[in-house]
Amino acid sequence: MSVVVALATTTALLAACSGGGNDDAADTSNDQVTLTWWHNGTAEPLKGFWESVAREFEDTHPNVTVEVSAVQNEELQKTQIPVALQSSDPPDLFQQWGGGDLADQVADGKVKDISRDVLDEIGLIGGSAAAWQVDGATYGLPYSVGVEGFWYNKALFAQAGIEGTPQTIDDLNDVVEQLKGAGITPIAVGAKDTWPAAHYWYNFALRQCSTDTMKRAGVELRFEDPCFTQAGEQLAAFLATQPFQQDFLGTPAQTGMASSAGLVANGNAAMELMGHWEPGIMRGLTGDDALGENLGWFPFPTVEGGQGDPAAALGGGDGFSCSYSAPPECVELLKYIASVDVQKRYAETGSGLPVTLGSESGVSDPNMQTLLQYRNSATYVQIWLDVAYGGSIGGAMNDGIAAMFAGQATAQDIVAGMVDASSGGR
Repeated sequence: MSVVVALATTTALLAACSGGGNDDAADTSNDQVTLTWWHNGTAEPLKGFWESVAREFEDTHPNVTVEVSAVQNEELQKTQIPVALQSSDPPDLFQQWGGGDLADQVADGKVKDISRDVLDEIGLIGGSAAAWQVDGATYGLPYSVGVEGFWYNKALFAQAGIEGTPQTIDDLNDVVEQLKGAGITPIAVGAKDTWPAAHYWYNFALRQCSTDTMKRAGVELRFEDPCFTQAGEQLAAFLATQPFQQDFLGTPAQTGMASSAGLVANGNAAMELMGHWEPGIMRGLTGDDALGENLGWFPFPTVEGGQGDPAAALGGGDGFSCSYSAPPECVELLKYIASVDVQKRYAETGSGLPVTLGSESGVSDPNMQTLLQYRNSATYVQIWLDVAYGGSIGGAMNDGIAAMFAGQATAQDIVAGMVDASSGGR
């Protein structure tokens, strides 16, 4: 079984795709149906937005009741969904990140093949749907696909006398020293949740390894190329600059104002490496636009001597799948979520980048427009490596990187753990 783990250049693929709109018709069945829907939008505006989508769907489907549950991301991904899918009563519609985890769920027969039902939607989504497909079949639809980079406080940069944004890792190291010299914490990281720390290694791997090597690793699950060890060596050198806040190992990523997102939102740290959802998370923590016009974004810097394409990006997205036992109405709800109207209004919340052709006008925030342009112009978008490699390898990789952050592992240890995990498949 193979899973497409790279998101192709969105602009080209969307231009090549065609398809009709998605005017979701009211259900004509008289049978009463209750749909359970699990998502990770625990904070506003996303929590309220998904609730309104559910109520809208009920209005056009009088026989359907939608029970919506918002669950914190780590708990949902690592515990609730895996346990529920092994039970006899899984949620009908649930958060889906695609990649290797989806491939495992497909192999276990836990998700519904919706290929024939979403042809129009795939026509409008194009290449961004790749990570939600396995062996050419579609098992979910994304509602947001974005790229990762550094979110930063322009006012703190100015306070430290920093002009522009770093283009290379050497530039970033200089910025870290300038910020520390001005008494400002350079970078916040929520290493308690493991994955935010792991994303540094992911980005170094993307800069060190060629595009062909990254694509091949996602399919063959082989990591012998020296570039993977070199990524760890680059990370170790970066950690030696001590760029993070105190107690970064005990800091969560998104929970409360003491989280890494909260530290940036309240001006107690200058930067955070994070995905496209960061502005929405900060708004949920502060109840307003947080940094407002002082919030900026720049891509992960280039690495001298690396084989990676400087125009490649690390990214991924959020979507939903219907479980194997879900009624047909689940697919109808999923199609409604992917509709141009809902996607446009989703974009207007500022929570992420929409994927349906025709919804781009909903992106009004200048930073999100920058990310949308960067995503669409990237030569290659590699999805999050733990998602691409699946739970076993991804877990070993993240644990090894977390151990390096704690000073307890080397670059060789990270790769060795991945190789050991790969002997058992995904």
